[in-house]
Amino acid sequence: MSAKMNTVQMNAFLAQVSQAHPQEFIVMVVDGASSHKAKDLVIPANLRLIPLPGYSPELNPQEHIWDEVREKAFPNLVLDQMTQVVERLERDLRALAADAQRVRSITAWPWIVSLNLKAK
Repeated sequence: MSAKMNTVQMNAFLAQVSQAHPQEFIVMVVDGASSHKAKDLVIPANLRLIPLPGYSPELNPQEHIWDEVREKAFPNLVLDQMTQVVERLERDLRALAADAQRVRSITAWPWIVSLNLKAK
């Protein structure tokens, strides 16, 4: 199974996030990937994308989420089959997504929390 990230996939992802949280205003920090800034990108009304400066992975909260997943889901672990890796990753990502406080503790840095955003 191979999936490519492109504008079509990013639009589908943004729509899915928007539909899953229709009553919330979502701030999504994105890096400089072409799919994050394409001219055909459709940003739902309840989302705002905040671009990071170029070459700054240390500022990207997503990088810290992946560190958390690697450390907690796969500590000193070798799996024999890719299906096992995918199953474990899906299980742990669902658990992480269900724990808003844990996600907040990893990603709610002062510079993010202090953003003054105005919904359109």
